[in-house]
Amino acid sequence: MEIRRLRLPGPTPTARDGARLCARLARMYEDGATAVECDAGAVTAPGLAAVEVLARLRLTARRYGRALIVTGVGPAYRALLDLVGLVELLGEPEQREPAGRVQEGVEPDDLAV
Repeated sequence: MEIRRLRLPGPTPTARDGARLCARLARMYEDGATAVECDAGAVTAPGLAAVEVLARLRLTARRYGRALIVTGVGPAYRALLDLVGLVELLGEPEQREPAGRVQEGVEPDDLAV
């Protein structure tokens, strides 16, 4: 698997950066990259444009059916993604606690609680 690297500009990526990065990502996939590592370490003052940039990159990767691995996400960027409900853009599974008082299995003899 050939992994190439893409770096988000910091401290705050703009919508213009997003268009440029998506075009670059598409070229990487067209040139044979099977996965691209996206380094977000320089993003230290994220805004909604930074969320849009990452969302557009994810859509581009999905369009090509390829992997986008996001690394170096700082606490402020992660918190913003979580706040807007898009932390899944990082490609990490959500960690949720199981719902309380939920019965996982039911036996025929069990009484309703």
